[in-house]
Amino acid sequence: MFVIEDELHAEPQPGEFTTLQDAVDELRRRAAIPWNAEPNQAPCASWETCGRKYEVVEFDASDSPRREIGRTTVLEISADGIHWWTGFEP
Repeated sequence: MFVIEDELHAEPQPGEFTTLQDAVDELRRRAAIPWNAEPNQAPCASWETCGRKYEVVEFDASDSPRREIGRTTVLEISADGIHWWTGFEP
């Protein structure tokens, strides 16, 4: 199971994904949304100079509580633009 987390704000994003590709597809959808609009607008008071650093986190859902297997930074969105991490470029 995969989830998306904003690493800069330690904020899990809604939704769970069966595959890494499904989670990356969701981030591609978000990359088409302006940086200052939901869900990309950072939740902090200084959101105009901040942004989001989206990671995809993989969990072993067969454990209870679920156990994190790994995390991969995929996308950063801010006023400076969109930055895809190597291997995830559209």
